[in-house]
Amino acid sequence: MHHPLKSHRYILAAILALLATGCAVGPDYKVPATAEATRFKEAEGWMPAVPADALERGPWWSLFKDPVLDQLQSRVDVSNQNVALAVASYAQARALVREQRASLFPSVSLDGGATRSRSSGNVTTGTTGRVGNNYQLSIGGSWEPDVWGRLGRAVSSATAGEQASAADLASAKLSAQGELAANYFSLRQTDAQKALLESTLTGYQRALEITQNRYTAGIAAKTDVLQAQTQLANAQADNAGLVRTRAQLEHAIAVLVGEAPGNFSLPPVAWNPLVPEVPIGVPSDLLQRRPDIAAAERSVASANEQIGIAKSAYYPSLSLNASAGTGASRVADLFKASSSVWSLGLSAAQLIFDAGATGARVDGARAAHEQAVARYRQTVLVAFQDVEDQLAATRVLLTQQELRRQASEAADQVEQQVLNRYRSGQVGYTEVITAQATALSARRALVQAMADRQTTAVALIQSLGGGWQAGK
Repeated sequence: MHHPLKSHRYILAAILALLATGCAVGPDYKVPATAEATRFKEAEGWMPAVPADALERGPWWSLFKDPVLDQLQSRVDVSNQNVALAVASYAQARALVREQRASLFPSVSLDGGATRSRSSGNVTTGTTGRVGNNYQLSIGGSWEPDVWGRLGRAVSSATAGEQASAADLASAKLSAQGELAANYFSLRQTDAQKALLESTLTGYQRALEITQNRYTAGIAAKTDVLQAQTQLANAQADNAGLVRTRAQLEHAIAVLVGEAPGNFSLPPVAWNPLVPEVPIGVPSDLLQRRPDIAAAERSVASANEQIGIAKSAYYPSLSLNASAGTGASRVADLFKASSSVWSLGLSAAQLIFDAGATGARVDGARAAHEQAVARYRQTVLVAFQDVEDQLAATRVLLTQQELRRQASEAADQVEQQVLNRYRSGQVGYTEVITAQATALSARRALVQAMADRQTTAVALIQSLGGGWQAGK
C-alpha cells in the first residue's frame, strides 16, 4: 500500500523543482538612451550668485523674498483642486501596487455549512422517513507560483506606475506653483503700472489746466485744450483697463489657492522687482530634477514589464491547491480525527491554440513600449529646449531692461523740456502731446521689462524642475 506521506513529499519536490527552474520571461529593463548635452549653449558666462543647492530645498519661490507670495504658495498643496486630483491619483497607484503584491502570496478561505434532510418512508416495507443532520468545516488555500515571472513583472509594472504617478503629482504642484507666481508678479506689475499711470494722469491734468489758462488768456488756441483733453481721457481709459486686468489676475490667484474669487482679495503693496540668480547646473541634471522626465521614464519601465507579462501567456500556468476539513452528523464530532479529510494538488494548464492572439498581445506590448520610449526621449529634448529658451530670454531681458531705463530717463527729460518751451511759447502743444506720449510709453515699457524678468525667472525655475528631486 502506498504511504500518503511519501506522496506529499513527491508533490512538494515537484513544486520546488518547478520554482527553482522558473525564470522571468521578457526583456530586462534598461533606461533608454537620450540626446546628450554637456552644457547649455545659452548659459555662456552664466555666474550664479547663490549656492548650487538653492533649488533643492523645496520652496523655490522664497528666492524672490516676497512674504505675501510665500503665504500664498503654502496654500497651493492644501487647496488647489488640480493638486488634490493628482494626490488622489497617486493614492490609487499605491493601492494598485499593494493589490499586485498580494497576488504573490497564497489566498486562504474558510468554509462551513450545515444541512438538514429528510428521507421519505416506504409504504410497502412499512418504514418511516428519517431526518438527518450534516455539518461541514474546511479551510483551503490556493497559490499560483510565479514560475515565469508574470506576477513579479505585474508588481514591477505597478510600482513603476506608482513612481510615475508620484512624479505626475510633483508636476501638478510645480505647474500650480509656477502659475501662481507668474500671476502674482503680473498682478504686482499691474499695480506698478496703475501707480505710474495715476502719477501721469496728475501731470496730464496739470497740463490741461495750463492750456485752459493760456486759452482763456488768448495765448493758446482751442485745439490745445482739445488735445490736452484727448490725452487725459485716453490715459484714464488705459487706467480703467488696468483695473480690469488686475481683477482678472486676482480671480485667477483665488482659484489657484482654492478660494472663491468673491471671498478673496489682495491689496496693493509696494512691488519688489527682485530677480534672483538661478543655479542651472548641467543638462544631465534635468533627468533627475524634472518630474515630467521622471514620469516619462517610469512609464517606459512599466511598459517594459508589460512585454514580459504578455510573453508569459506562452507558458503553462501552474496552481497549487490544498484543503483540510471535517464533516459529521453532529457538531461535537466535527473535530474528531476520524471525520477529517484533506487534499493537496498541483494543476497545470497550457493554451494550445489561440489563433495568434498571444503573439498579437506581445507585439502590442512592444509597440506600446516603443511609444513610451519615444515620448521619454521627446520629453528630454523639450526640457533641454525649455531651459535654453529661458536662459536666452533671461540674458536678453536684462539687456532690454537697461536700454528701457535709458530710454525712459531720456524721454522724461524731453517731456519736461518741451513743456517748459511750450509755457514760454516756443513750441506748439502738439509737440507737448508727442513728448508726453513718448515718455509714458517708455515708462510703461520699463515696468514691463522688469516684470518680464521676474516671470522669466519663474519659467526658468520651472524648466529646471523647481525644488523637486527624483527619489525624494
